[in-house]
Amino acid sequence: MGKFPLIVAGTWLTVFLGTGGYAFVPRSLYDPTCNIKGNISINSGERIYHVQGQEFYNSTVIRREYGERWFCSEDEARQAGWRKAGR
Repeated sequence: MGKFPLIVAGTWLTVFLGTGGYAFVPRSLYDPTCNIKGNISINSGERIYHVQGQEFYNSTVIRREYGERWFCSEDEARQAGWRKAGR
């Protein structure tokens, strides 16, 4: 087997990774604009997101071990099946 398949694979991998085709770290971990808090209700299990300025935003703590997460936009949160907090 020649070197050609390795060259093709290496080139493809370089282009794929270099253009953002794969993220080693989720954007929400390093991007400060990802400030929407996705919280899961203890009582109902409902998935609710909070944005800055809402009543419970500052007191909401994200616990990844329970499936809670950060979002970079409200649209992203809604598409993931979360609803906006009422207040």
